[in-house]
Amino acid sequence: MTKQATIWSKRWVRLPLGFVATSLASLLAFHAGQDIAEVAFGNGTAEAAPMIAAAPKPAVAALAAKPVDSPFVVKSILPINEPIKFGKFYWDETRAPATGPLVVTVDLTARVISVFRDGHEIGAAAILKGYGEKPTPTGVFPITQKDADHVSNIYDAPMPHMMRLTNDGVSIHGSKVEKGYATNGCIGVPDDFAANLFKLAKLGDKVIITDGKKMTLGDPILAGEHAL
Repeated sequence: MTKQATIWSKRWVRLPLGFVATSLASLLAFHAGQDIAEVAFGNGTAEAAPMIAAAPKPAVAALAAKPVDSPFVVKSILPINEPIKFGKFYWDETRAPATGPLVVTVDLTARVISVFRDGHEIGAAAILKGYGEKPTPTGVFPITQKDADHVSNIYDAPMPHMMRLTNDGVSIHGSKVEKGYATNGCIGVPDDFAANLFKLAKLGDKVIITDGKKMTLGDPILAGEHAL
């Protein structure tokens, strides 16, 4: 379920997994300051997920990490060397085994969703998220319901390929991922990306929503009781 956002959708920047150079930290701090200033004064002119010409390429592309047995450890990431623009997504299952546990991660700060199978990233997209009185929650959530043709009974809005995460209606679903839109707490993704994820995801698969957490090759995606 999406709605017109007046001030919040300014720029989305994909933060590739494993990109931990300190120079990027400074760059991100600069852009965060821009976002805050744009929100405060209403003078923002950024376009959807703009390209950042000055940003260095990630030091890690689709590389294999040291051998690990756990399916919940980052083993490879997609070779995406640019920010993901509004409505655009990447999907490539060739580096992952045909079967294996599926885990979805969402970084609200980067406004990016990633899909991992057996530790290999197979999909990534920019997202819509909630703000203000209806923010997207953080935590680890199992998928509890799937409905390919769902319509919200609260907002009377279509939510194609809906994958429910909470009892109060927060879900991943297909959306019009464009500048000027936000959600009522849900995670909105491009329709085709939602369809791809819907085909693979099973009830009980975990979705991890964080607000700025970064991972690199060899890091755990799920840990403790969540990895059982």
